[in-house]
Amino acid sequence: MAQNTVKLSLQFKIQTFLAVMAIAIFILTYVTILGCAVLLTYLCVYYAIQLVLAKPIFLTIVLGLGMTGLGFVVSFFLVKFLFSTKKVDRSHLIEITKADEPELFELINDIVKKVNTSFPKKVYLSSDVNAAVFYDSSFWSMFLPVRKNLQIGLGLVNSVTKSELKAILAHEFGHFSQKTMKVGSYVYNVNHIIFELVNENDTFQQKVQEMADVSSYFTIFIMLAEYIIQFIKWILKKLYVVINKSYLGLSREMEFHADEIAASVTGYEPLKESLLRLNLAEHSYNSILSYYEGEIENNFVSKNIYKEQFFVLNFLGINNNLQIINNLPSISIDEMNRYVDSKIVIKDQWSSHPSTIDRIERLEKTGFKISLLDNDPANNFFKKIEKYQEEFTRKMFSGIEYKGAITKLNLEEFSASFTESYINNTFSKIFNNYYDNNNPIPFDLQLLDRTNEILSFEELYSDQKVELTNKRKALENDQNILQNIYDKVFEINSFDYDGKKYKNKDSKNLLNELKEEHDAINKQIEANDQAIFCYFKNLEKSTSDVNQLENLYKTFFEYDKEFNKKYEIFTKLSQDLEFINYNTPNEKIMDNFKAIRELEEDLKLEIREIFRNKLFEDELTKEIKSTFEFYLKENLEYFGTRVYYDDNLSILFKSMNYFVHLLSRGYFLHKKNILLYQEELELQKRNSVTNK
Repeated sequence: MAQNTVKLSLQFKIQTFLAVMAIAIFILTYVTILGCAVLLTYLCVYYAIQLVLAKPIFLTIVLGLGMTGLGFVVSFFLVKFLFSTKKVDRSHLIEITKADEPELFELINDIVKKVNTSFPKKVYLSSDVNAAVFYDSSFWSMFLPVRKNLQIGLGLVNSVTKSELKAILAHEFGHFSQKTMKVGSYVYNVNHIIFELVNENDTFQQKVQEMADVSSYFTIFIMLAEYIIQFIKWILKKLYVVINKSYLGLSREMEFHADEIAASVTGYEPLKESLLRLNLAEHSYNSILSYYEGEIENNFVSKNIYKEQFFVLNFLGINNNLQIINNLPSISIDEMNRYVDSKIVIKDQWSSHPSTIDRIERLEKTGFKISLLDNDPANNFFKKIEKYQEEFTRKMFSGIEYKGAITKLNLEEFSASFTESYINNTFSKIFNNYYDNNNPIPFDLQLLDRTNEILSFEELYSDQKVELTNKRKALENDQNILQNIYDKVFEINSFDYDGKKYKNKDSKNLLNELKEEHDAINKQIEANDQAIFCYFKNLEKSTSDVNQLENLYKTFFEYDKEFNKKYEIFTKLSQDLEFINYNTPNEKIMDNFKAIRELEEDLKLEIREIFRNKLFEDELTKEIKSTFEFYLKENLEYFGTRVYYDDNLSILFKSMNYFVHLLSRGYFLHKKNILLYQEELELQKRNSVTNK
């Protein structure tokens, strides 16, 4: 059997022991607290009876009832989770059976035998790019056997081969075979208990308040009960941290172990390939959702979002110069590492999954290889794949309210529209992704030294120059992380940087080193940006308009200079409007809205400027235009004597969000105008060389 070839690592056993110990500590602590609460209740009832018997008058009876209430309130607080019920919503899933999909169930049965585990209770399909094992967990499932369910996402199936899907499912069944999943069930339920006790208190608080309102004599006992309950909550919160840190360490080891089981069934390569492609598959799926979100006002919906996902997956692969193997993009480790934007490694105790790179390293170490791979699309496992795809597509669009007749795009219409949108929202590949992480830093165009040697286009946009921009971005990310470590936002004792171990206290010195390195790289990029300007200025000499490049750069630098000031209007307005999320006295609300009038005038001034600016002509959709026009025309009131005017507030927030969207869009468009002109100059040069 496959599992016999995979041994549990020492780290796995250690993490299992720590997780079990943490649960045992919770049980012991909880039982102790509950025992104390029961004892408190007994003593309260006993002394209440004694008090009433000693002097049976109204005062002693009320005090006796108050004492009894104190004990019962604390005890009931500790067991109230037993009476909570929650309905599980599975309306977003489609259950399938063997009769529906015989080939898929045959595959599942084959994996089950190889992994030596039980067949899932139910098999569900979901819409997303994922696969998972889950179980119907309740308090009583801690003591009774629970059969697990399997969930398979169509967005995932759409992005892998048959062998890759088999490897992914073998990974999930690797979890089925892990007895430690029972530990997961315990942790889930312990967390649920703690959450119920600490957070779900509305009904409980209401009942307690009703008791306090019966008589002022009860108030002191209710207050005392509240102090005791707050102390219990403090203990439970501390236990929550201990339990989850220990379990999440185990969860990471469970992932490694399930990967090894998958590798023993299919070899490590199919799972490795699918892991490397997963982010791109998810990005493709989300890109389509974003595309249709932007097309709501045009009443566009998808006929089959998964056919579109497959198109986008390969489209992005080709545009990023990835190899297309078996009709799917193939991503290498080096290509993935190119986009790793940090050298800092924090053994994050709160991360339940290891990184993709760590998983692949462990997979390769297994050495498991199988020569016969089935590279047909995983969709071919399904008899009714198009039916499921179209049903999930309908579900996705069913909750959206359209204002006119709906237009269903076919694949050809979507492909053409998406391609146009992609080209309009990205920079030409001629620049080798140099501008993806780089905005030219403003420099004085008049004082620029143009006597230096003019570098070639290939030198200016070489991989080495692009790597500088990626390095700068990575350094900026690392500086942010180190600042958080230094400020103790991240509660850690040590971390690794570029393979070297550091203590928390070393973060400040390392931060200074990184700032120096960042400044040095920044100077190199700035020098290259200036050299790029000189290169294209030299090309421009042969054109009729020898000032166009300079004017484009000037306009961009001016926009860059004003950008933060304009953005501050949005930031300040957002901060000043935060009060609407809290209970605020009516007079204060009126004063707060009066206080933002000046900022609103600034916002309206900027919106009018957007209307006048030709740059935004194609960016002002019907929805944005109508919102802006209504906002500019009316002096909106946002609050009456007692209530907010929600419709007017909606117009305000929409106007703010559209403004900040267009502000950022303007930055992109100014930058793109420069690059389009530079591309035109370069292509003219190349054509003239070819024609000679």
